[in-house]
Amino acid sequence: MNALISEKKECCWQTNIALSRYCTYKIGGQAKYFTKVTSKEELSSALEYCKQNSLRYYLLGKGSNTLFDDRGFDGAVILNALSGFEQNENIFDVLAGTSFPLFAIKSAKMGFGGLEYGAGIPGSIGGAIFMNAGANNQEISCLVESVDFIDDAGILTTYTKDKLTFKYRWSNFHEMKGAIASARLKLYPDSGARKKQIKLVGKRKVSQPLNQASCGCVFRNGADFVTGRLIEELGLKGKTVGGAQISTTHANFIVNAGSAKAKDVKALVKIIEDTITEKTGYVLEREMRYVPY
Repeated sequence: MNALISEKKECCWQTNIALSRYCTYKIGGQAKYFTKVTSKEELSSALEYCKQNSLRYYLLGKGSNTLFDDRGFDGAVILNALSGFEQNENIFDVLAGTSFPLFAIKSAKMGFGGLEYGAGIPGSIGGAIFMNAGANNQEISCLVESVDFIDDAGILTTYTKDKLTFKYRWSNFHEMKGAIASARLKLYPDSGARKKQIKLVGKRKVSQPLNQASCGCVFRNGADFVTGRLIEELGLKGKTVGGAQISTTHANFIVNAGSAKAKDVKALVKIIEDTITEKTGYVLEREMRYVPY
């Protein structure tokens, strides 16, 4: 279903905004143009403005999974801050900028299962759908009933489940120009959801560097190997370049030890990729998204 958003709400554009403030890595130069949108009308207006003015744009949620260039971004960054949800029994309509871990916690406390793993995954609902986030043999795609998507012409389309394609850490939104605005999720009643969630979060606290700035896992797991384990077995755990370090807690994380630059992270990524290919023949796929200047 397509729909024109008739009542466009003009965005407030800013210039030369430090992107390190808006990503979990705490790395990145300045965005040439920057706007924060809090409604579908503002999001539609921002996308349409970029298209009309031939501006490159990057959609940003909670800033996880993202590495901005040290020079910044020579275009427009749109911060998707659409937040909140409506509930009808076990059906939840959730705006894309809503915090994924906070929604996961709230839904579990309300007695609904399906997102227990989400409490430990930083990011937004929109980002989780875009990347088909998952853990512990669960993926958000199993819960998606429909997604509202606004294209770069400002037109909103509702894609039902049968029109969506999801794979491991991938959705067909990777091939579309525009932004996820909201999603309808179908959870299931589970009075023990919160208890399961607390247990999973406890395991994450021990096994992942949650107290250090990172983007999350840098690489995807392979069909027949666990990437973090492979990196550790090859002796790369703890290796540093500049202010970046391969985590001593979980080798599939590269952490900002306090003064890391994007070039430091990229250098470690290349060392890992080259070493893995040379020693094992595997070619790693990146989960981290590097955003060039």
